Parts: sequence; structure tokens; C-alpha cells
Amino acid sequence: MATAAKPRLREKFEQEVTQSLNDKFGYTSAMQVPRPEKVVINMGLGRAPSNPKILETAVEELSTITGQRAVKTRARKSISNFKLREGMHIGARVTLRDARMWEFLDRFINVALPRIRDFRGVSTRLSGMGDYTLGLKDQLIFPEIDYDKVDEARGMNITIVTSATNDEEGRELLSLLGMPFRR
Repeated sequence: MATAAKPRLREKFEQEVTQSLNDKFGYTSAMQVPRPEKVVINMGLGRAPSNPKILETAVEELSTITGQRAVKTRARKSISNFKLREGMHIGARVTLRDARMWEFLDRFINVALPRIRDFRGVSTRLSGMGDYTLGLKDQLIFPEIDYDKVDEARGMNITIVTSATNDEEGRELLSLLGMPFRR
């Protein structure tokens, strides 16, 4: 059985990024070097309870973007002002790990982000624990989405979870991987 080729960004991580991080932070073990653990893409759909077609379209688009089937998310609480009952489907989510995560990160950093109109870089703020969350207003920055089939622009949150212990390590890891932070 032939083994699959390593994703391009993972090879870069193993050959260049780990050494740079080790030189900068002086880790004593290779296991201390921060690495991306998973990528979570989430779409919250406020009008999904009244229009189930929106939810199906969002699941389809997320699956197309990531190459992995999206999961419908449910409301945790009932909120009468929003006509929302506990257990209603209100969004879609995908969690990517291993090879799919590396492939998605490569496409996201090198193809999708530069397609944002008037793009000047992404914010340098991290979560405090080395994780990075980015909100997008439009799914059309991904080349996999067919412009003619989109009925409306839907935003999404993309969270990159790393094993970094603080923001400095996380920011350095992501910038070495190619994340275009603002200066």
C-alpha cells in the first residue's frame, strides 16, 4: 500500500518552523515545540430555524470548503425573543485534524486570505493561550465555492488551536507558517 504524500505546509513545519521555534525559545525537548492541533470552522445561522434550506446550503458549502462533512449544531438554550427552542439546528461546524488540517491551512493562508478585498493582513490578537480565531464575512474567498450558486454571503469563524502555552509562541508559530499578520 502506498503512503500518501505529506501536505506541503506540514513539510515546511517539520523542516523549517520547528528549528526556528527551537532557536528562538530554546526548548529542551522536541515535544515542547508548539504545533497546530486542529482547525474548527463554525457557521452560525440566525435564520436557520425559520428556513431549513439555509442550513442545508451552509452544510454543503462547509463540506465543499473543507473536504469533510459538516455537522449541524443545536441550540443549547431556548430564547423566546429569537423564537429559538432548545435543540433546534442553528449552525454548522467542521473540525479538521492531521492531513486535512494541514491542507486546509495551506489553502487558507496562501489562496483564500489574499482574495479578501482590500486585504492588509489579519489581526495579531490571540486568545491568551496561543489559539487564533478569525472571523470572515464571506464564504466567496474560497475558490471551491461557485459564485453563481451562492444565494447570500454567510460569515464564519475559523479557530486554529495550537499546543502553544502563550500568545507569543502561538503568534510566532503562525507567522512562520505564513499567516499574514498586520505590522
